[in-house]
Amino acid sequence: VQLVESGGGLVRTGASLTLSCVGSGRTFSQHAVGWFRQAPGKEREFVAAIGWNPGDYTDYVESVKGRFTISRDNSVKVVYLQMNSLKPEDTAVYFCAAERGYGARRARNYEYWGQGTLVTVSS
Repeated sequence: VQLVESGGGLVRTGASLTLSCVGSGRTFSQHAVGWFRQAPGKEREFVAAIGWNPGDYTDYVESVKGRFTISRDNSVKVVYLQMNSLKPEDTAVYFCAAERGYGARRARNYEYWGQGTLVTVSS
């Protein structure tokens, strides 16, 4: 499984962005996908996850609940992270990752990682 993120950019507070994670490989649709982020000088943190079957399972870190939405379209092997009402504290490099499990919050559960896409939110 290979993952490629896109959709990052520079936006102002309150704006929206949609990140995409395009997967390749025959088994991508059988993997849960998580989004993580890493801000400068900080550890990588969990943002959101979705199970392999759309609609079955999603999870969000408290700080993004109600603002971010994770979804997936297995027919085109893409997982999305819709981010609304962005805040400066959302500034980070965002990574998508895939695992065979349910979509854990622990980064070490994930076998496959993308290269990341930078999101910068100005105040």
